[in-house]
Amino acid sequence: MAKSSSDYFGLSYIVSVILAIIPITAWICGVVTRFMEGKIVAGIIRIFLGGWILWILDLIWMIVNKKIIRLLNI
Repeated sequence: MAKSSSDYFGLSYIVSVILAIIPITAWICGVVTRFMEGKIVAGIIRIFLGGWILWILDLIWMIVNKKIIRLLNI
């Protein structure tokens, strides 16, 4: 997968939104994509703090902007 992809694992927007709606898959996809991008600190933060607040923010940003917005660029 290219790093420039804007959705989960290069999947389509609709599939990415469906994955983002389900809290467990959103958390797993968020952690994995952070590590795939080489953002180790953001991945670790996502593991421990990837609860409801980050899930809601990611979901809102994905629906509004039609792409995943990376809130933590660490």
